[in-house]
Amino acid sequence: MNRIFGTGKPKAPPPNLNDCVQNLDSRGDSIDKKIAKLDAELVKYKNQMKTMRKGPGKNAVKQKAMRVLKQRKMYENQREQISNQSFNMDQANFTIQTLKDTQDTVTAMKAGAKAMKKEYKKINIDKIEDLQDELEDMMLDANEIQEVMSRSYGIGDDIDEADLEAELDALGDDFLADDGLLDDIATPNAPSTEPGLPEASGEVDEFGLPKIPEAAK
Repeated sequence: MNRIFGTGKPKAPPPNLNDCVQNLDSRGDSIDKKIAKLDAELVKYKNQMKTMRKGPGKNAVKQKAMRVLKQRKMYENQREQISNQSFNMDQANFTIQTLKDTQDTVTAMKAGAKAMKKEYKKINIDKIEDLQDELEDMMLDANEIQEVMSRSYGIGDDIDEADLEAELDALGDDFLADDGLLDDIATPNAPSTEPGLPEASGEVDEFGLPKIPEAAK
């Protein structure tokens, strides 16, 4: 059958905006080169006319310059048209790409929402709250145990501020009395300065008290 009727030609893919923009930009670059070449010719003719006198020769150069200027204007118009087309197509391409990105974003968001719902089904809020309550109770029990373990023994609670002040005042007097006793005990071998008392010999008896000389007895 293919030999009789032949095969149809494969359809060409539709034009791509990126390719169209590149083609227009390439054409624009080519026109820019032509304009630059014409500008160089105009400069040459301008310099020639500066050195020439009025007459047929100068008029001929002027006609050439006019022709080049017309070509330059024509290329400039073409360049502007191509630039506008390229800009419009570039904007359309940008809009299409933005729409595609939006669609991809929406698809990703839908997939994310579906995954979140699936994961939420694995979580039981009531069990989490029960666990938190259990942990809180355990912490309270632990604090209670610490308070019990740090309880003091044999210390009464029937003491007020008046009792405390009285005890502190009494301790002050006792400390003064104790200081005097400590001074006497700290220097047991010191000679007595009171009149009528025998001087200590410097020796101590079995009780740790200073011995009194036999002559003084």
